[in-house]
Amino acid sequence: MAGLIQRSDIDEVRSRVNIADVISDYVTLKSAGVGSLKGLCPFHDERSPSFHVRPQVGRYHCFGCGEDGDVFTFLQKMDHVTFSEAVERMAARVGVELHYEEGGKVTGDQGARARVLAANKAAEEFFIGQLGDPAAEPGRSFLSSRGFDSAAAARFGIGFAPKSFDSLSKHLKARGFSEEELLSAGLLSQGDRGSYDRFRGRLIWPIRDTTGQTLGFGARKLFDDDQGPKYLNTPETAVYHKSKVLYGLDLARRDISKNRQVVVVEGYTDVMACHLAGVGTAVATCGTAFGVEHIKMIRRVLGDVENSDSRGLGEVIFTFDPDEAGQNAASRAFSEEQRFAAQTFVAVAPEGLDPCDLRLKRGDDAIRQLVEGRKPMFEFMIRRVLSGFDLETVEGRVSALRAAAPIVSGIRDPALHDGYIRNLAGWVGVDPQEVTRAVRSASSSRKSQAEVRAAASGPGSGGSDREEAQRPQGLSITELSTDPVTRLERDALMALLQHPDSVGRELAARMSQVAFSNQTLKVVRDGLAASIEEFGSGRWLDRIAEEVGEDFSGIVHQLAIAPIPEKEGREMSIYCVGVVSSLIRRDLLSKKADLLGQLQRTDQSADPEKYRELQRELMSVEAERRSLISD
Repeated sequence: MAGLIQRSDIDEVRSRVNIADVISDYVTLKSAGVGSLKGLCPFHDERSPSFHVRPQVGRYHCFGCGEDGDVFTFLQKMDHVTFSEAVERMAARVGVELHYEEGGKVTGDQGARARVLAANKAAEEFFIGQLGDPAAEPGRSFLSSRGFDSAAAARFGIGFAPKSFDSLSKHLKARGFSEEELLSAGLLSQGDRGSYDRFRGRLIWPIRDTTGQTLGFGARKLFDDDQGPKYLNTPETAVYHKSKVLYGLDLARRDISKNRQVVVVEGYTDVMACHLAGVGTAVATCGTAFGVEHIKMIRRVLGDVENSDSRGLGEVIFTFDPDEAGQNAASRAFSEEQRFAAQTFVAVAPEGLDPCDLRLKRGDDAIRQLVEGRKPMFEFMIRRVLSGFDLETVEGRVSALRAAAPIVSGIRDPALHDGYIRNLAGWVGVDPQEVTRAVRSASSSRKSQAEVRAAASGPGSGGSDREEAQRPQGLSITELSTDPVTRLERDALMALLQHPDSVGRELAARMSQVAFSNQTLKVVRDGLAASIEEFGSGRWLDRIAEEVGEDFSGIVHQLAIAPIPEKEGREMSIYCVGVVSSLIRRDLLSKKADLLGQLQRTDQSADPEKYRELQRELMSVEAERRSLISD
C-alpha cells in the first residue's frame, strides 16, 4: 500500500476546488453578503440558516452547531469517507494527479466506502447493458406498458438483472471486486449454499445521491415464479440508508432549488412520469415511509427557511392514493408538517390514479394540472377529519369541531390560523366564536401536554421533540461585545483573514502589532503575528489556528467565514484596506496621546535627550498616521 499523499498535492487540490460548488451539491446556498454564502446546516436541523461558506477562504462554519472545516472535512463528515478518499475525489474533479510520499500515483478507490461506490457503478453499467438483451424483453415490455420508451430508460439509467444466480457476480469479480466487497455493497446475498446475486430477473432503478453517485438499487419483480416482494431494494450498507435517500433527487435537485418546490410521490415510475411531463421537482422514498431524515434532505435542497412575513416561499406537495394506505401516508406526512417552513400541500388525482397511471390515461397535461390543483395540507386534513362525522346533527357538528380544532391550533402562521378558524366555522356550520373557543381549548391542552413531556424528560431538557442545535461550546464571535472598538477589531481581522491579498503583507504586519482591547481578539492578533511569515499562503489560516490553540481556533475560523459588513457592488479591496487602516490609525492615535502625555511630564532642561527622543517618536507616529489618512 502506498504512503500518504504529498502535502503539495493536497494543497494544490484545495486551492483549485471551489468549496461552494461542492457544498451546493448537498445544500442550497444563497448570498449572505460580499463573497459569503449561507444555507441550512446539513449537520443539524434548523429553521434559519446559520451555515456560512466563504469560497475565497475555502472554508465553512455553522454558527448554530459549531461545525467547521474545509472541503475535505465537509466530505468526510457528509459522506463518511477518509481524508485520503476526500482528496482523491476532489483531485479527480479538478484534474490534479496525486502522488504518495514514497512515490507512485494514487490508484484510487482504496477505502471500503469507495469500493462499495465503485461496485455499484460497475453494477449499474452491467444492468444498463443487459436491458438490450433478448432475455430482458419482459422488462422492456413493462416499461412500454407504463409509457416509457428507450430514451426514458436511458435518461433514468434503468437496467435489467438477468434471471441468473451469478451473472452479476461473475462480471464484477472479473472486474477485480472480491466477494466480500460485493456482499458489503448489497449486490450479493448469502445463503446456505453460498452467495448469489441479490437482484435476479428484475427491472433495476439506480438510486443516487445529490452528486449523482449510485448508492443502491430498486428492483421490480417481472416473473411470476419470483417469490420475492414486488419491489426489492439494496439492504443497509455503508453508503445506502433507506431513510436518508430519495429517488430522483439527483435529477430534481436543481429544479427544486430554482422553483422552490418539491413534489413527493410514492414510486419510481411516478417520479419518471412527473419528470417526463415537465414536473422536474418530483422525488420518492425508497421502500420506507416519508420521515424526518427525508424532510432534512428536502429542506436543505429547497432552502426551506423561516420568513418574517410568512411560512416561507417554498412549496412541498405530497401526492397520495385515496385508499387507506394513502390516507395513512397523508397522516404521517401531516404529523411532520410543522418541521417545514414552506407551505405544504396535497394533490390527489381523479379516480384514485397515481401519477404514472394518470399520465398513461390522460397525458402529460394531467400531471401538470394535478400539481397545479394542489390543496393546502391543513385544508386536506381538516376535511378528512370532518368526513367522519354527520354534520346534519348537532352531536355530529360538536364532535367534528372538537376533532378538527387541534389541527387549527397547530397552525403557526397567524394569518393562516385566523383564516382556518373562519373556514372551519363555515364547513361545520357553527359560529366562528365557537370555533375560536374550541381552538383555544385545544391549544391549552397541547401546551399542557408539552409541559408534561418536558417535565418527564428531566430538568434542563428541551424534551424529545427538540430539534434545534444547542449553542456550540466554546467561544463565538456572536458573543463578542458590540462596542465600536471591539467591532472595529473584529471587522479588521475578518477583512485580513478573508482577503489577505487586498490588505497586503505590510499592512498585515503592522496590524499584528496593534494593541487590542478585546482579550479574545487579542489572542487572534498574537496568532497572526506569530504566523506572519506564511502570510497569504494556503496554510496561513491553519497556521494561525495552530498558534492560538484549540480553545481559540474556532474563533479564527469564524472570523474567516462570517459575512463582511460591506455592501454589494463596492470595491472589496478598498473596504479591507480601509478598515485595517482605521484600526491602525486608532492605535497610532492612542500612542500619540500617550507620547504627548510623557512629553508634558518630561523636564526638557533636566533630561534633554529623553525629551528629544519623545519628540522623534511623536513625529514618527504622526507621520505614519497621516500617511494612512492620505492613502
